[in-house]
Amino acid sequence: MDFGKIIDRIKNILTTPKTEWPVIAAEPATVNGLYTGYIAILAALPAIASFIKGSLIGHSLFGVTVRSPVGMGIVGMILQYLLALVLVYVMALIINALAPTFGGKKDMVQALKTITYAWTARWIAGIAVILPWIGVLILIVGLVYAIYLFYLGLPSTMKCPADKAGGYTAVSIVITVVLGWIFALIVGSVVGTAAIS
Repeated sequence: MDFGKIIDRIKNILTTPKTEWPVIAAEPATVNGLYTGYIAILAALPAIASFIKGSLIGHSLFGVTVRSPVGMGIVGMILQYLLALVLVYVMALIINALAPTFGGKKDMVQALKTITYAWTARWIAGIAVILPWIGVLILIVGLVYAIYLFYLGLPSTMKCPADKAGGYTAVSIVITVVLGWIFALIVGSVVGTAAIS
Protein backbone atom coordinates (compact mmCIF):
# COMPACT_ATOMS: atom_id res chain seq x y z
CA MET A 1 0.00 0.00 0.00
CA ASP A 2 1.78 3.09 -1.26
CA PHE A 3 0.10 6.18 0.18
CA GLY A 4 2.13 8.43 -2.12
CA LYS A 5 0.62 6.70 -5.17
CA ILE A 6 -2.87 6.90 -3.67
CA ILE A 7 -2.50 10.63 -3.03
CA ASP A 8 -1.14 11.18 -6.55
CA ARG A 9 -4.06 9.27 -8.05
CA ILE A 10 -6.58 11.26 -6.00
CA LYS A 11 -4.95 14.53 -7.07
CA ASN A 12 -4.76 13.50 -10.73
CA ILE A 13 -8.29 12.11 -11.07
CA LEU A 14 -9.76 15.18 -9.35
CA THR A 15 -7.71 17.85 -11.13
CA THR A 16 -6.79 16.40 -14.55
CA PRO A 17 -9.33 13.63 -15.24
CA LYS A 18 -9.19 13.88 -19.05
CA THR A 19 -5.52 12.91 -19.05
CA GLU A 20 -5.76 10.55 -16.06
CA TRP A 21 -8.47 8.23 -17.43
CA PRO A 22 -6.35 6.89 -20.32
CA VAL A 23 -3.53 6.23 -17.81
CA ILE A 24 -5.97 4.38 -15.52
CA ALA A 25 -7.40 2.34 -18.39
CA ALA A 26 -3.91 1.21 -19.49
CA GLU A 27 -2.72 0.20 -16.01
CA PRO A 28 -2.65 -3.49 -15.17
CA ALA A 29 -4.93 -4.17 -12.20
CA THR A 30 -6.89 -6.86 -10.39
CA VAL A 31 -10.10 -6.73 -8.38
CA ASN A 32 -8.15 -7.65 -5.23
CA GLY A 33 -5.48 -5.03 -5.94
CA LEU A 34 -8.05 -2.28 -6.46
CA TYR A 35 -9.79 -3.18 -3.20
CA THR A 36 -6.72 -3.49 -1.02
CA GLY A 37 -4.76 -0.65 -2.60
CA TYR A 38 -7.46 1.99 -3.02
CA ILE A 39 -11.14 1.17 -2.38
CA ALA A 40 -10.72 -0.14 1.18
CA ILE A 41 -8.87 3.02 2.15
CA LEU A 42 -11.04 5.66 0.48
CA ALA A 43 -14.39 4.02 1.32
CA ALA A 44 -13.42 4.23 5.00
CA LEU A 45 -13.11 8.03 4.94
CA PRO A 46 -16.84 8.98 4.80
CA ALA A 47 -17.75 6.18 7.23
CA ILE A 48 -15.25 7.46 9.79
CA ALA A 49 -16.36 11.06 9.22
CA SER A 50 -20.02 10.06 9.73
CA PHE A 51 -19.13 8.38 13.01
CA ILE A 52 -17.20 11.43 14.21
CA LYS A 53 -20.08 13.74 13.27
CA GLY A 54 -22.89 11.56 14.63
CA SER A 55 -21.35 10.24 17.84
CA LEU A 56 -18.61 12.68 18.83
CA ILE A 57 -19.58 16.11 17.46
CA GLY A 58 -23.32 15.60 17.11
CA HIS A 59 -25.99 17.30 15.04
CA SER A 60 -27.09 20.74 16.24
CA LEU A 61 -30.27 22.62 15.52
CA PHE A 62 -31.53 25.71 17.35
CA GLY A 63 -28.86 25.32 20.03
CA VAL A 64 -29.70 21.68 20.77
CA THR A 65 -27.03 19.06 20.00
CA VAL A 66 -27.96 15.43 19.54
CA ARG A 67 -25.35 12.65 19.49
CA SER A 68 -25.76 8.97 18.72
CA PRO A 69 -24.46 6.59 21.37
CA VAL A 70 -20.87 5.60 20.55
CA GLY A 71 -21.73 1.88 20.28
CA MET A 72 -24.51 2.59 17.82
CA GLY A 73 -22.21 4.96 15.93
CA ILE A 74 -19.56 2.25 15.61
CA VAL A 75 -22.14 -0.24 14.30
CA GLY A 76 -23.37 2.36 11.80
CA MET A 77 -19.81 3.16 10.71
CA ILE A 78 -18.95 -0.50 10.13
CA LEU A 79 -22.19 -1.12 8.23
CA GLN A 80 -21.72 2.00 6.11
CA TYR A 81 -18.18 0.90 5.29
CA LEU A 82 -19.09 -2.70 4.43
CA LEU A 83 -22.06 -1.65 2.31
CA ALA A 84 -19.85 0.86 0.46
CA LEU A 85 -17.46 -1.97 -0.39
CA VAL A 86 -20.34 -4.14 -1.60
CA LEU A 87 -21.97 -1.30 -3.56
CA VAL A 88 -18.76 -0.61 -5.49
CA TYR A 89 -18.55 -4.24 -6.58
CA VAL A 90 -22.25 -4.48 -7.45
CA MET A 91 -21.96 -1.28 -9.49
CA ALA A 92 -18.95 -2.71 -11.32
CA LEU A 93 -21.05 -5.80 -12.19
CA ILE A 94 -23.81 -3.54 -13.53
CA ILE A 95 -21.41 -1.32 -15.48
CA ASN A 96 -19.84 -4.43 -16.98
CA ALA A 97 -23.21 -5.95 -17.89
CA LEU A 98 -24.38 -2.69 -19.52
CA ALA A 99 -21.23 -2.25 -21.64
CA PRO A 100 -22.47 -4.00 -24.84
CA THR A 101 -25.77 -2.07 -24.69
CA PHE A 102 -23.80 1.17 -25.07
CA GLY A 103 -21.26 -0.09 -27.60
CA GLY A 104 -18.63 -0.82 -24.95
CA LYS A 105 -16.47 -3.82 -24.22
CA LYS A 106 -17.15 -6.03 -21.18
CA ASP A 107 -14.22 -6.13 -18.76
CA MET A 108 -14.85 -6.54 -15.03
CA VAL A 109 -11.55 -4.99 -13.93
CA GLN A 110 -12.11 -1.93 -16.15
CA ALA A 111 -15.67 -1.63 -14.81
CA LEU A 112 -14.34 -1.70 -11.25
CA LYS A 113 -11.72 0.92 -12.17
CA THR A 114 -14.47 3.12 -13.60
CA ILE A 115 -16.63 3.20 -10.49
CA THR A 116 -13.64 3.22 -8.13
CA TYR A 117 -11.85 6.22 -9.56
CA ALA A 118 -15.01 8.14 -10.44
CA TRP A 119 -16.26 7.62 -6.89
CA THR A 120 -13.05 9.16 -5.51
CA ALA A 121 -14.75 12.58 -5.58
CA ARG A 122 -17.69 11.23 -3.57
CA TRP A 123 -15.46 9.56 -0.97
CA ILE A 124 -13.25 12.62 -0.50
CA ALA A 125 -16.28 14.93 -0.28
CA GLY A 126 -17.79 12.53 2.27
CA ILE A 127 -15.26 13.74 4.82
CA ALA A 128 -17.08 17.08 4.81
CA VAL A 129 -20.08 15.67 6.70
CA ILE A 130 -18.16 16.70 9.81
CA LEU A 131 -18.77 20.35 8.92
CA PRO A 132 -22.10 21.93 9.87
CA TRP A 133 -24.36 23.03 6.98
CA ILE A 134 -21.62 23.51 4.36
CA GLY A 135 -20.71 19.82 4.63
CA VAL A 136 -23.92 18.78 2.87
CA LEU A 137 -23.19 21.19 0.02
CA ILE A 138 -19.66 19.83 -0.35
CA LEU A 139 -21.08 16.31 -0.39
CA ILE A 140 -23.51 17.25 -3.19
CA VAL A 141 -20.72 18.89 -5.21
CA GLY A 142 -18.59 15.76 -4.72
CA LEU A 143 -21.41 13.55 -5.92
CA VAL A 144 -22.03 15.68 -9.02
CA TYR A 145 -18.31 15.70 -9.79
CA ALA A 146 -18.17 11.91 -9.34
CA ILE A 147 -20.90 11.57 -11.97
CA TYR A 148 -18.93 13.81 -14.32
CA LEU A 149 -15.77 11.75 -13.71
CA PHE A 150 -17.75 8.59 -14.44
CA TYR A 151 -18.96 10.08 -17.73
CA LEU A 152 -15.40 11.06 -18.69
CA GLY A 153 -14.01 7.64 -17.80
CA LEU A 154 -16.38 5.35 -19.68
CA PRO A 155 -14.87 5.85 -23.17
CA SER A 156 -11.38 5.06 -21.85
CA THR A 157 -12.16 2.17 -19.51
CA MET A 158 -15.22 0.51 -21.07
CA LYS A 159 -14.39 1.49 -24.68
CA CYS A 160 -17.85 2.89 -25.33
CA PRO A 161 -18.27 5.54 -28.04
CA ALA A 162 -18.13 9.05 -26.57
CA ASP A 163 -21.61 9.84 -27.92
CA LYS A 164 -23.08 6.94 -25.89
CA ALA A 165 -21.28 7.80 -22.65
CA GLY A 166 -24.12 10.12 -21.55
CA GLY A 167 -26.77 7.40 -21.75
CA TYR A 168 -24.44 4.85 -20.18
CA THR A 169 -23.79 7.28 -17.33
CA ALA A 170 -27.48 8.09 -16.82
CA VAL A 171 -28.58 4.45 -16.62
CA SER A 172 -25.67 3.53 -14.34
CA ILE A 173 -26.30 6.47 -12.01
CA VAL A 174 -30.04 5.75 -11.72
CA ILE A 175 -29.21 2.18 -10.69
CA THR A 176 -26.56 3.47 -8.25
CA VAL A 177 -29.02 5.87 -6.64
CA VAL A 178 -31.62 3.13 -6.17
CA LEU A 179 -29.05 0.75 -4.69
CA GLY A 180 -27.65 3.54 -2.51
CA TRP A 181 -31.11 4.22 -1.10
CA ILE A 182 -31.64 0.53 -0.39
CA PHE A 183 -28.27 0.30 1.37
CA ALA A 184 -29.00 3.50 3.34
CA LEU A 185 -32.33 2.02 4.46
CA ILE A 186 -30.52 -1.11 5.60
CA VAL A 187 -28.02 0.91 7.65
CA GLY A 188 -30.76 3.16 9.01
CA SER A 189 -33.00 0.27 10.01
CA VAL A 190 -30.19 -1.66 11.72
CA VAL A 191 -28.90 1.41 13.57
CA GLY A 192 -32.47 2.47 14.40
CA THR A 193 -33.25 -1.01 15.72
CA ALA A 194 -30.09 -0.94 17.82
CA ALA A 195 -31.21 2.40 19.29
CA ILE A 196 -34.64 1.03 20.24
CA SER A 197 -33.34 -2.16 21.87
